[in-house]
Amino acid sequence: MAKSDTFFSANKMFSISDERKKKLLSFCENLGIKFHDITLLDLALHHRSFSNESEEFRHYNNERLEFLGDSVLGMSTAAFLYEDMMKNPEGDLAKIKSAVVSEKALAPIAKTMKIDTFLVLGKGEEKTGGREKSAILADAFEAVVGAFYLDSGFEAAEQLVLRYIIPEIRNMQQNRGRKDYKTLLQELYQKICKECPIYELTKTDGPDHDRTFWVSVKLGEKIFGPCAGKNKKEAEQNAARQAYAMLAEQK
Repeated sequence: MAKSDTFFSANKMFSISDERKKKLLSFCENLGIKFHDITLLDLALHHRSFSNESEEFRHYNNERLEFLGDSVLGMSTAAFLYEDMMKNPEGDLAKIKSAVVSEKALAPIAKTMKIDTFLVLGKGEEKTGGREKSAILADAFEAVVGAFYLDSGFEAAEQLVLRYIIPEIRNMQQNRGRKDYKTLLQELYQKICKECPIYELTKTDGPDHDRTFWVSVKLGEKIFGPCAGKNKKEAEQNAARQAYAMLAEQK
């Protein structure tokens, strides 16, 4: 068996089937990239829920590649912003960088790349809709970037990152004056009835390392949500987005 088709973990050999390899090659073809070592890409697409359910391959997951890819993503984005926004202060660059490398921005990119269809999840995570979870998708994108960096070097990985991140940066630059939805909702609601929205954390679920928060927002007698988020702040923003859209339409 060729070395490029295997992964060694804890003295065990993980082999990639011909069918899986064919799928991974089609993933690369769709993106216009090439992996010299396809096992790196395979590893990048294995979520920890898989390894948690396998004693034999308990280390076969994308967490280390995600860690690496996060740094490559950050450096590529920061370098581009530094050159692209020469007249802006550090604060402007930091704000845009934070937004475009966030889970909220990366998860849709992962979907665009069809990462969700190539993910390998544990049975439990699969049953609970793991393929649609923003955190899993964003982490997998970072892992793919990390894998591509190891396989083909920084320049190639940077080109892959910027292909998807530059449109996000341009969007932020064009809409940088836009306020967050909690602020928009409060301003609109106070204008209508001189009161403030009331947010309530209705529940949390999931394991400690991957919690999901659910928040509702109350406008008088009307309740919107609950809406989910990786943290309470994100959940509040999602609930505010829903309430603002409906309130603005009614107005």
